Amino acid sequence: MAKASVLIIDESDLFRDYLKARLSRAGLVATAAINGLDGISKMRDDPPDLVVMDYHLTRKTCQEVLEEKARNPNTASVPVVLTAHKIDKNRLLELVRYNIRKVFMKPIKMDGFYQIVSEITGARFEVDKTPCIVEAHVNDNIVFVELAKGINLEKVDLLRFKIRELLDLYAIQKPRVLVMLSDMELSFVDGPNLEALLETIAEASRAKPRHIKVLTRSSFAKEYVSGQPRFAEIEVVSSLEYALDGLVAEAARAADAPDDKAAIITDRILSAQGSASGGESVEMRFEAERVEAPRLSIESARHLGDGLSIAVVDDDFVIQELLKTTFEAIDAKVHTFPNGREFLTAVRSRVFDLVFLDLRMPEVDGFGVLAELSAQDLEMPIIVLSAVTQRESVVRAFKAGVKSYLVKPLKPEQILRKTLEILKANF
Repeated sequence: MAKASVLIIDESDLFRDYLKARLSRAGLVATAAINGLDGISKMRDDPPDLVVMDYHLTRKTCQEVLEEKARNPNTASVPVVLTAHKIDKNRLLELVRYNIRKVFMKPIKMDGFYQIVSEITGARFEVDKTPCIVEAHVNDNIVFVELAKGINLEKVDLLRFKIRELLDLYAIQKPRVLVMLSDMELSFVDGPNLEALLETIAEASRAKPRHIKVLTRSSFAKEYVSGQPRFAEIEVVSSLEYALDGLVAEAARAADAPDDKAAIITDRILSAQGSASGGESVEMRFEAERVEAPRLSIESARHLGDGLSIAVVDDDFVIQELLKTTFEAIDAKVHTFPNGREFLTAVRSRVFDLVFLDLRMPEVDGFGVLAELSAQDLEMPIIVLSAVTQRESVVRAFKAGVKSYLVKPLKPEQILRKTLEILKANF
C-alpha cells in the first residue's frame, strides 16, 4: 500500500523542516514548498493526499493557491489544513468552500494538529503525553527557556526549532542560555528526558556549556548534571538573582564592559535593541558577541498587524505616540491607557492581542496590573516597558511571569522585532 503524501506550503524554513521530519517519522511522504507559486507547481506535478498551507504567502496568495487547486480536477478534492498567525473571520469564511478541513492558529497546538492529520491520512503519531509547558524568549543575547510541570520529549523536539527561530530572528552568534525548571519534581526516571533537554539546548543554541545555567530547586537535577562529564561546565543554581548575575558577568567580560550590574542588566539582558517569543509559534503549551540583526522593514511586518489589537499602558505620552505610530504603520489598532486602573477596567470586557506595560505609573503600577491579571486568570502576551535599572525590579518582573522586557528609550524597529518574537514565531 502506497504511503499517503502531504504537501507543506510555508515560508518559514524552520517550520517546514520540523514538520517534514515529523510527518516522515509517522510514515508519510512529506514534500515542502517555499511559497505560493512553488506550492501550485508542486501540487500540479504530484497531487498530494493532504495540503498543509500557511495563510500568509508570497508570489501567490493563499486564495490564489486555493483557486488554482480548485480548478485542477486532480487536486480539487484534496483536503487542506490551514495555518495562520492571524486571520479575519470574514476572510476565513470566504475560504471555507475550498475544502479546508481545519484551521490552526499559530502557535499551533500540535496534539490537535497530529490528530487531524491522522484522521485524513491514516498515519499514527506516537506523542509523549507528559504534562509540560515550555516557553522560550530572548532578551538581547540571553535565551530564557522555561519548562513547567515536566519534561516532554515531543516539546523538547519543538524547542530545538524554537531556539533556532529565535537565534535567526536576532542573528545571535554566541548566546547565553538560562534554563528554568519550574513546578516539577525530578527523580532518576527523568534522567533520560533531562539529558535530552540539555543536549537539545546545547546543540540548538550552539552555546558553550559554561554559558548555560539551569535554575531549579531539584536536588536530583543538580546531582545528575554534575555527574555527567559532558555537562560538567553547566552550572545548576537555585537563585534567579545568582543566575542572572553569572550570565551578566560573562556577557560583561565578553564585551569588555564595566562590571556595573544594574547597567548591564538594563543594556545587555533586558534590552532587545539590535537583536530578538511567541513568541507565537507550534504551541509550546500542550513559548558584544553577536552580529547586528538584519534590519526589519515595515513591509515585512505589515501582515502581522491585520486585525491586531494592542494595549499600551503607560503614563508617558511620548511612548504612547511612538507605539501608536509604529503599529498604525502596519495597520494595527492601538489603545492607550495612562494608568493601570483604566486598563484593568477595559480588560473586564475585552482581550488584547498584545500588551505593552510600564512598571511605574500612578494609581495602579505595572506590578499591580500583573498581580490583578494573575488573580483573574487573564492571560495576554505582555511586554514590559521601563526605564528602571534596579536589579530587584528586573527580578520581580521575571518572577511575576514577564519574560519579555524592553528598556526605554525605544526604537520602532526594536518594538517590531520584539512583537514578531511574541506573536509571529512558528514554535
